[in-house]
Amino acid sequence: MLKLNKTLLLASNSPRRQQLLRDAGFEFTVKVKDTNEDFPKTMPVEEVPAYLARKKAEAFRDELGSQIILTADTIVVIDKDILNKPKDASEAREMLRKLSGRQHQVITGVCVMTAESTESFIDIAEVFFRELTDWEIDYYIETCRPFDKAGSYGVQDFIGMVGIPRMEGSYFTVMGLPVHKVYEALSKYFVN
Repeated sequence: MLKLNKTLLLASNSPRRQQLLRDAGFEFTVKVKDTNEDFPKTMPVEEVPAYLARKKAEAFRDELGSQIILTADTIVVIDKDILNKPKDASEAREMLRKLSGRQHQVITGVCVMTAESTESFIDIAEVFFRELTDWEIDYYIETCRPFDKAGSYGVQDFIGMVGIPRMEGSYFTVMGLPVHKVYEALSKYFVN
């Protein structure tokens, strides 16, 4: 395990983020606080994920101590529209039809906060979907239940495996945590 000079707290319920951080060699605890995810409607879409990640980190401001708080937020953007987590199967189907045969962006924002400093950043990946059939979309929604995923899909799930012929950028950013950038941000806390 990588040794840090502070304890690391991941403020995310996402099993994918937890697995990625674990696989990258970090020891951490998980704690989540409900945070209002509203943002100014006039904010440029590429600023939204870092804004929301920072908002999630700010919820821990009073209990920072000697911890590093790590938060993240991922959005899917197509035609300048943000596709959030779907409310139900009907909304998931609508989102996947919109993404079918098209290119879109996945933007993950990250915030690393300590008592001494706050750093936030984004990473962007361009994702290309082939045309998806109604059967594939319905099968995916039924078997993978993508209701906790921005844009109604997980790149590591069935629809990502069969429907994404290529992407430009980090696979892990699309999964929800740009590990290369998180590693770089946390490297200043390494104990040699």
